[in-house]
Amino acid sequence: MRKTFWFVFLLFASIGLLVHYHFWQIPADQLQKEDMYYIWLEGKRIATGENPYARVLAGNLRENDKYATYFPVAYLFSALAYKLGIQNYCEWLYIWRPISFACHMGIVGLTLGYFQRRGLWLMGVATASILLLGRWSLYIIRVHHLEFAAILCLVLSLVLLQSRTKLALLLFGTSLGIKQIAIFLLPLYLIWLWRHSASMGGQKRIQELAMGVLLILVVPCVTSLPFLLWNAEGFLKSVLFSATRLAGSHVDKALSLDAIFSQDYPWIVGLRAKLPMLALMGLLYLSFLTEKVGLFLASVMTMATFVYFNSVLFLQYFIWPLSLMPFALVEGKAVQKPN
Repeated sequence: MRKTFWFVFLLFASIGLLVHYHFWQIPADQLQKEDMYYIWLEGKRIATGENPYARVLAGNLRENDKYATYFPVAYLFSALAYKLGIQNYCEWLYIWRPISFACHMGIVGLTLGYFQRRGLWLMGVATASILLLGRWSLYIIRVHHLEFAAILCLVLSLVLLQSRTKLALLLFGTSLGIKQIAIFLLPLYLIWLWRHSASMGGQKRIQELAMGVLLILVVPCVTSLPFLLWNAEGFLKSVLFSATRLAGSHVDKALSLDAIFSQDYPWIVGLRAKLPMLALMGLLYLSFLTEKVGLFLASVMTMATFVYFNSVLFLQYFIWPLSLMPFALVEGKAVQKPN
């Protein structure tokens, strides 16, 4: 079984390398409007002593000017590369492209292995193929976004949560540190920790929950601390800008509920516009707490709610629920013991 897995995975990796290499031929100057260019630029600013989070203070917290809205992990990695001599965008892509490829193959391998251990070889091959060659994966490859790195940490965290809880929590925090889209899953993790410490005494249970929160927050908080000390207002407003920015869409005519109604009711903006989305997520959290719902299913529905209702829609958002969906479909199926 293991030899078969590696044979299939290496076949997928070979196909994946050909696909990635095809998009690696895109000249760097044609990618300067994509997020990865601005991640390199923010790293350059850090390396030259400029605070990338301070720029948001000159804006109105509604209109975007390519602010630094992520936690600092990717920016710090870019700054380190700059300090080590990677001082133009083309050279930065030479570093980032193989990393993105490796993370993409990690997601494919995790998916294939998850199905294989449950005796679902054919379904696993089909599912892994979707994540390898589907349009949302191809889009991420073409524009070189952070998604594969962040999603790999998230999926690995969810897969390992039962068996290696501490490592899984650190991986979830790392995913948030790279790109905090999965922040909406934090309540699910906290509920899971609370439920799985039910056999402990009250004080011990609270301590376990607090330790879990600490493990989740260690990567985002440690990397953010220098910027909080540098300019706390700029950092907080920049990271929270996604919650206050004006509604919009990069998918033609696919406006969110609040974007449609804000045209007639201008007060439906910012956090008020997020209330329907947050209310639905609250129902999902309550379902996970009180009903027999799997963590993967609750996670898929939470991320799907984000995609369906968030004020701003980018094409890279679609891959988040899609990457979790296959695991949710078979998470209740028992792992088969090897012969």
